[in-house]
Amino acid sequence: MDAQAIDRALTRIAHEIIEETSGVEDLAIVGIQRRGVQLAEHIATEIERTEGKSPLKGVMDITLYRDDLQAIGDQAVVEKTEIPFKVEGKVIVLVDDVLYTGRTVRAALNEIMDFGRPRRVMLAVLVDRGHREIPIRADFVGKNVPTSKSQQIKVKVQELDGTRSVDLVEREEADS
Repeated sequence: MDAQAIDRALTRIAHEIIEETSGVEDLAIVGIQRRGVQLAEHIATEIERTEGKSPLKGVMDITLYRDDLQAIGDQAVVEKTEIPFKVEGKVIVLVDDVLYTGRTVRAALNEIMDFGRPRRVMLAVLVDRGHREIPIRADFVGKNVPTSKSQQIKVKVQELDGTRSVDLVEREEADS
């Protein structure tokens, strides 16, 4: 996907969210660190442009909720989590760049529940590549990209990478 295709996918996701939630009342868009944050911001901006009102926004780092935290040990980098609103009764849309095994989403669900009990939690992803290990399904998907386990999806966002794209690459040996 090039920058234009990413824009189209995120705009479509924003409109699908509006349609599903009937507007922005009690709607919160929460980006999962790292690249989900920038995608969530794009979605929230499009929702505000369309509806004339901004949804609530948050940022979540799931590092401490990972089920492989001991395995990554000293390599773990914890970013900020900012949920500047009460989640009670809200419709939370978690936003991530790639849905693969489902483990990141499981960790995000555990973390959001530590903040309270939302009315509903939905998931928006730019790319769904399959290969689930946990029964997680995205509510909003930019693009389904069937992959092999030897492949990897690399999402690049302007704010972190200086460019915007989604690339399918062969997994490097160190990542295996």
